[in-house]
Amino acid sequence: MITSSSGSHPLTPLVRFLRSAPATAVVHWAWCTAALCWASALLVPPRWLPVALPLCALAVALSTVDLRHRRLPDALTLPAYPLLGAGLWCSGADPPRVLLGGAAFFAVHLAVRLLAPSSMGGGDVKLSGALGAVLASVSWWALPGALVVASAVTLVLARWFREGGVPHGPGLLAATWLAVAVGG
Repeated sequence: MITSSSGSHPLTPLVRFLRSAPATAVVHWAWCTAALCWASALLVPPRWLPVALPLCALAVALSTVDLRHRRLPDALTLPAYPLLGAGLWCSGADPPRVLLGGAAFFAVHLAVRLLAPSSMGGGDVKLSGALGAVLASVSWWALPGALVVASAVTLVLARWFREGGVPHGPGLLAATWLAVAVGG
């Protein structure tokens, strides 16, 4: 049972979502995660696998929730920091570059959120710091490149999701995975 004495646990929303999802959705998550991990094993240099594999699991879970519910819950976005941070440490990433890249990517997304609140959700902003750390570790050019790719993916998704907002998380995650796969 995932509850504490206060009655809630940080993973409670995720557990509630998984319980409400059809059994086939959970199976599809597993297949998508396995396929993305397999693609990472083929494309990503071995040094970057500690970053790519947790990124795969996060990308599938976060993209599924964002596409289905138009939100990125804290139960999934906040664990991205220690998971990807540990992967970056294992891959030998430069700590100042990791911190500066994460802060810069976060600042850009926060500025967009503050200037146009309806254009981006808070979950996108929270996730951007962890993804920015990964992108900066790949290359400084990966940061603006990811902004372009993420925006393009979001524009494509806008054709299908006209009501209830356009999910931006899948674009961020796809751009980050692509940067690790190509530039890692």
